Amino acid sequence: MNQAAPAAAEPQFEDIADAIARHARVMPDAPCITYQDRTLSWREFDRRLNQVANALIALGIGPSDKVAMVGRNSLRYAEALFGTLRAGACAVPLSSMAAAESIEMMLDDSDSKVLFLEEEFYDLAGPAKDRLKKIVPGGFVAFDFERPGWTAFDALVDRAPATPPSRKIQPEWDFNIIYSSGTTGVPKGILHNRDLRWRTVCGPLFTQLGFGPGGVTLASTPLYSNTTMAATLPSFFWGSHVVVMRKFDVVEFLTLAQKYRVTHAMLVPVQYQRLLEHADFGKYDLSAFKLKLSTSAPLRAHIKQAALERWPGGLMEIYGLTEGGAACVLMAHEHPDKLHTVGKPAPDADMRIIDDQGNELPQGEIGEIIGRGPLMMSGYYKKPDKTEEFKYIAKDGQVFFRQGDMGRFDQDGFLELLDRKKDMIISGGFNIYANDLELELLKHPAVADVAVIGIPSEEWGESPYALIVRRADAADTAAQIVAWANHRLGKLQRLAGGEFRGELPRSSIGKILKRELRAPFWEKAGRTI
Repeated sequence: MNQAAPAAAEPQFEDIADAIARHARVMPDAPCITYQDRTLSWREFDRRLNQVANALIALGIGPSDKVAMVGRNSLRYAEALFGTLRAGACAVPLSSMAAAESIEMMLDDSDSKVLFLEEEFYDLAGPAKDRLKKIVPGGFVAFDFERPGWTAFDALVDRAPATPPSRKIQPEWDFNIIYSSGTTGVPKGILHNRDLRWRTVCGPLFTQLGFGPGGVTLASTPLYSNTTMAATLPSFFWGSHVVVMRKFDVVEFLTLAQKYRVTHAMLVPVQYQRLLEHADFGKYDLSAFKLKLSTSAPLRAHIKQAALERWPGGLMEIYGLTEGGAACVLMAHEHPDKLHTVGKPAPDADMRIIDDQGNELPQGEIGEIIGRGPLMMSGYYKKPDKTEEFKYIAKDGQVFFRQGDMGRFDQDGFLELLDRKKDMIISGGFNIYANDLELELLKHPAVADVAVIGIPSEEWGESPYALIVRRADAADTAAQIVAWANHRLGKLQRLAGGEFRGELPRSSIGKILKRELRAPFWEKAGRTI
């Protein structure tokens, strides 16, 4: 009589901070983290994390308590971030691009009890010190400056014991709060727990990507970004050497990639563009690369093509949300005919297209993207109403997350992104997808970069308008480029006009800030967006 094979055992939870301690035991002298020519071994980094953790515990920081940090990438920042996790506390890395008012509100909203701060950004949080009542005594910690009422980071850490804290981390404890934005107002805090982060790095998306001993990951985006964590967390968990840049610079990136024989890097689209356009790109030895990753915004097909042709190693694009749910993956080197897409849903992901009434749409039709999967955020911190708004409940009762994007699945099941739902242009009652227009404009030899936005129109409500970054060697006028594009576009898609910009405003992870671009046009018309 045949018997069914026993079910595979559930993998045993191991926190990322605990994995670092394991590497310190197994390969203590191997390189763990490098910053500005200083390299710490796994044993050295593990020791520093113990000291940070014990210092925080001595301040009264308990499991899931919130610890915030504001600064650029640095060794101290990494020690503070992972030391917080070693203490069982919840890291709250805040964007240094946020306004001071927003930083203060996020510190209050997150209930942070400790703040690590860098001198460069003192004006973002330092003046609010007396108003931050939730910070515990001794909880204002200066990475690199001396001021009354602030404890020096090295002094705090150096006097703490280097023995492992006795606190055993539990999977349900909070891991981090990542704020959804931070340029104005109070953004939503996206809360992840330990279990989600562990399942992410151990899931099918990352286990086969080559992270581990012998691997070298170059981190060039801010450590406060979930984009950066998507590559650095599996690197630390599986045992790769992580090289950290203070901030992105094309020549420094290429120099470090060659020097350290980098095998992995997570980059945002604008970084790919700047690297590949640099005159000396081909002079650097990048032959050690196994895999390049991209996320945060769609990577244009022509940039993917250039990367495949000129940059050794594979190219993987990930489309998903910091909130979790479903993700799409495109292994561009395996599907060179699908570079205009973001790939297929990842294993265990369920992604669908719905109309405005919530009806599921068939393959090929355009609608709002929703997704669900095993890796979903705990919720927006202290905002259950916003969490519920983000959800979509299917007719069968399954809970999906609204991706906020419009798209369609092609005949092979690959997802084509069209636009952020909030950026979609509605002209004369017809939906116009800026992505379609931008792709056409990028075919013009004079266009280096472009953003299409909706501007006010008395006749149509709003009309598409192009903001163009012209190549340095081009002489075409904006009107000529717009006329060229309109000749190729459908009648309902035609641009109302265009103008040149020296550059397009972007977030720290490369997303074009279209709201910032639209605002002056709508304000001039006396209308709100």
